[in-house]
Amino acid sequence: MKRIITSTTFLAILACFLWSTAFAGIKIGLPYTDPLNFAGLRFILSGLFIIPFTGSLRNYFKVVSKNILFILKVSLFQTFILYSLFYTGLNMVSGALAAIVVGSSPLFASLMAHFMLHNDKMTWKNALSISSGLIGVVIIALSRSKFSLSEGSEFWGLIILIVANISGNFGNIIVVKAQKKIPPLILNSAQIMIGGLFIFFLSIPIEGFEVKIYPTPYYISLIYLSFLSASAFSIWYILLNRPNIKISYLNIWKFIVPVSGAALSWLLLPDESPETITIVGMLVICLSLILLNLNDGLKRFAFYLKS
Repeated sequence: MKRIITSTTFLAILACFLWSTAFAGIKIGLPYTDPLNFAGLRFILSGLFIIPFTGSLRNYFKVVSKNILFILKVSLFQTFILYSLFYTGLNMVSGALAAIVVGSSPLFASLMAHFMLHNDKMTWKNALSISSGLIGVVIIALSRSKFSLSEGSEFWGLIILIVANISGNFGNIIVVKAQKKIPPLILNSAQIMIGGLFIFFLSIPIEGFEVKIYPTPYYISLIYLSFLSASAFSIWYILLNRPNIKISYLNIWKFIVPVSGAALSWLLLPDESPETITIVGMLVICLSLILLNLNDGLKRFAFYLKS
């Protein structure tokens, strides 16, 4: 049992760290292309990258065809809606701000799990932690100098990213509630590739389509982000399918995302730099995530030490 919790912790930290590197990677690739087109190609490649690790092609297509409606539902929320909005919103805000806002995902995950999962309820302490985390998001939003209601402003980018957050967490809940015995790698490969195809087709009437040779940074960014999605989401689906794993508990490790993501954006992107009020908002969010799961985490840790 100790080995299971250690493995879960390590894999969760690894997945979250990988996700945190995406913000800088996307910002590097986006100047050369349109956001939806870029996202669609990224996830199509991600799904293809996973297929060789799923076993025989015959079994792959057999599992996909048998569970196609479920896979489509997961793909709708976990890839199509989530990343259509994510890429659109990310193109309207700074990489550091996006990392911090998306890093508040555990707050939304815990709230949604409370109402949608019978074994993952919140206490008043959880609600207090969630409220403080949302205050952190508001602090960050109000600190932006271009905060306005005009089209293309960071305000609308912030709203779009929050809606994307909700969609992604709903996709996690769908996976946990269904308890379907679909191999995680097959589920991730199929849903992410289907979602990528839909995003790509959506991009054509909105952004147009042009075949051309891009600069090297574009291809490096695209390939890395495809690998990132293939590995991080596969790890996450493996964890979601483990018995007795609660979404609220698992999501505690996502506090790594805003910290690491913002730091990487500041280090790798020349036009990104830390601001005092942004750091304050980030610390408030991280503190709320720690408080949200502190009691449960200590109880679980004590239990596993005794087992």
